[in-house]
Amino acid sequence: MGSTSAHGENSDGAGLGRRDLIKRSAALGLITVPTMGVLSACASGGEEKTANGPAQAAKSPENPFGVTKGGKLDVVVFKGGFGDDYAKAWEAAFDKKWGTTSSHLGTQEITAKLQPRFNGGNPPDVVDDAGAQMIKLDVLFKGGQLADLTAVLDAPSPDDPAKKVRDTLIAGTVQQGTQGGKFVALNYVYTVFGLWYSGKLFKEKGWTAPKTWDEFLAVCAKAKEAGIGGLAHQGKFPYYINVVIMDLIAKKGGLDAMKAIDNLEPNAFEGNATALAAVEAVYEVVEKGLLMPGTNGLTHTESQTAWNQYKAAFIPSGSWLENEQLKQTPEDFDMKFLPVPLLADSKLPFEAIRAGAGEPFIVPEKAANKAGGMEFLRSMLSREWSTVFAQQANSLTVVKDGVDPNVKLRPGTQSAVEALKGAGDNTFNYLYTEWYSEMGTEIENASNELMAQRIQPKEWIKRAQAAVDKAAKDPNAKNNKRS
Repeated sequence: MGSTSAHGENSDGAGLGRRDLIKRSAALGLITVPTMGVLSACASGGEEKTANGPAQAAKSPENPFGVTKGGKLDVVVFKGGFGDDYAKAWEAAFDKKWGTTSSHLGTQEITAKLQPRFNGGNPPDVVDDAGAQMIKLDVLFKGGQLADLTAVLDAPSPDDPAKKVRDTLIAGTVQQGTQGGKFVALNYVYTVFGLWYSGKLFKEKGWTAPKTWDEFLAVCAKAKEAGIGGLAHQGKFPYYINVVIMDLIAKKGGLDAMKAIDNLEPNAFEGNATALAAVEAVYEVVEKGLLMPGTNGLTHTESQTAWNQYKAAFIPSGSWLENEQLKQTPEDFDMKFLPVPLLADSKLPFEAIRAGAGEPFIVPEKAANKAGGMEFLRSMLSREWSTVFAQQANSLTVVKDGVDPNVKLRPGTQSAVEALKGAGDNTFNYLYTEWYSEMGTEIENASNELMAQRIQPKEWIKRAQAAVDKAAKDPNAKNNKRS
């Protein structure tokens, strides 16, 4: 989810189109990495002879946080669509280099497992705080529970000490992990969001991938005539249909319309013709009976599997979809990514897509081995560890130069790579889901009511604006501003 919520349910969550991402980056030249024995490369990096103290070793360019050899490291990761084998490989490399003893927990029950530990003042040293049961980052931040990770950004890159870590990250990564003006979460996985369809189905039916919303509705109507749903969505997780609504707003109104929402402006939704047009467009799918029957009551995997069974033409998701549905996707399905089609008079081009970082990793403020946690995150931003993630989790990371490009791409991944390349500089990403989790939930609840025809578009607008106005009263909101 995405970003965090999305992988949240499946993976991204929010995170991410695992296999898609890695590849797309390779094709885009975002990443170029020589193939190597990743773990051995990680493990070898200089055994610095620093003085071991009871709390911290001497700091040096190779050990910028003063990690003490032979300590313990406590790691907890969200075990979703990415699994957790990548983290086990990372921990093995870390232990070999630093002489540490790592403890590992892979779980989907992040809140249930960790809230008592945060409350008790003994949290882990590194947490992948993702999934449907993640502890909300804004809540942790307000409680003073998150370490400031700015020092990680300013530390030397493990691959090139002449560069700072921040200079090796894809644009937007730092902003995505900032709360109240402080960088507190490393969103590690890079994803794109939009609609997906089967190349095989479209070829068989003679359908053309739509570029305008009218063309999209026309394909949905043809699907209905053929006994197929037009649009499937993950009804029990309205995060996904909000991808479509919010993309339509950003593409029709431009970046200013997106920023108005993130900046909690009084006309972010209400009195905003762009926002109303976007909601009305999605509601038209409902009114015309173009939804896949039953989709409102399905989970993400249930609706996605029905789509894999050719029961719907389109489904919204982030690019973690292909990896998440590997076992359910027919071999010849030919998964394809589609930017959200345009409403009339849109300011952004059809090729514009939402893209950004997700899967937040944090170091708790009260971690017993905070230095080890910071070094662990720095190591994650090396080519070696990024490649481990690519190999184990089939996804792209936020490291610009971080994955071996000599990889055969799956169809959905290749399609997403091409879409990202086609978008060029026309990418955008919302931040309100990270900054104001309660607001995000309230907007999702409104979308749930909308898709079930229990409210009309104007009522959706009213509820969304009320959520914005409520978030604007948060004292921390003054520090969360997009320019």
